[in-house]
Amino acid sequence: MFKKIALGISGGVDSAVSALLLKRAGYQVEGVFMRNWDNNYEAGFCSDERDFEDATFVCRKLDIPLHRVYFIKEYWNEVFSVLLEEYETGLTPNPDILCNRYIKFDSFFQHCRNNLGFDAIATGHYANTSFGPFLEKYNENEGVRLLQPSDKHKDQTFFLSQVKQFSLRKCMFPLAGLLKKDVRQIAKSEGLLNVAGKKDSTGICFIGKNKFQDFIEEYIETKKGQFIDIDTGQVVGEHGGLHKWTVGQRCCIPSHKEAYFIFKKDLDTNNIYVVSGTKHPALWNNICLTGPPHWIHSEPTELVNNSVLNCYFRFQHTKPLTACRVVRNAEGLTIILDNKLRALTEGQFGVLYKDGECLGSAKIKNICHNLV
Repeated sequence: MFKKIALGISGGVDSAVSALLLKRAGYQVEGVFMRNWDNNYEAGFCSDERDFEDATFVCRKLDIPLHRVYFIKEYWNEVFSVLLEEYETGLTPNPDILCNRYIKFDSFFQHCRNNLGFDAIATGHYANTSFGPFLEKYNENEGVRLLQPSDKHKDQTFFLSQVKQFSLRKCMFPLAGLLKKDVRQIAKSEGLLNVAGKKDSTGICFIGKNKFQDFIEEYIETKKGQFIDIDTGQVVGEHGGLHKWTVGQRCCIPSHKEAYFIFKKDLDTNNIYVVSGTKHPALWNNICLTGPPHWIHSEPTELVNNSVLNCYFRFQHTKPLTACRVVRNAEGLTIILDNKLRALTEGQFGVLYKDGECLGSAKIKNICHNLV
């Protein structure tokens, strides 16, 4: 059923080993390298040429074709413009989740299927589905479920929590049953030395090693404001723009010995409210309200029946899952955590899990703050 597979190849070890595993399994695999950013938009920031060179090396080593595709316009419209808009309104967005939903699992998927004639796509994400790593359990009459991989430390289902059914049901995740250390060992043993020890990419892909604040200032006007201590109401310093700061972040204020941390950003006054000490109770909360949720398979039965969904929550992919209760509200969801979490942040996605399945996610709109 699925013979010709388009592998999203990034120049990293994960997609390289995915290509190897697909070829071993007998698929007609071809690499497809995406370019989503035009480096002419600004000066001094790194290009993706090194990654393309590594992807070329891998495809030559494995004797598979390599395509290069461009989604610069799509990325600008669907991801980067949204990112700028949310930063300008004081939110802290997650561009990786948006990129997966609109670019990798939409524009890329449809281009590979409709224009290049592939049967399915594959990626090097650490994730799994109910259809299996190689779609061996595919059923055209069933919806697909997004499942956690064997390597829980590298689990990337968080970043896939907004992906739609139409693409997920025809996507392979060859690394679903492997640990990261084993992936690197496979790369070494197969002579893929250019990528075997390559560091994982972090942050927004096209910024590379450059500081995010320096980059974003090319696009967002800097508006200075004041740091205000919420306990005393006193002005304790000055900041250079709301977009430079996120909830829970430490801010160094030269005139004060104690460490201050961001509590809340006020778009109307352009002031940032801060608290003294990382354990200040205002930073720790257990209730958040979201916008409309995206359910990967279907809305949980408990919520359909207007009951309470008991599941697990995460708003940062590196943090442990936290038990929670979820109910519907007029705007989206109310999520009540069993334990308070530090720095719940408006604009981030609350991702929900149950029994090893990523159910979906919703954007956090409001936090019920504890001020005492």
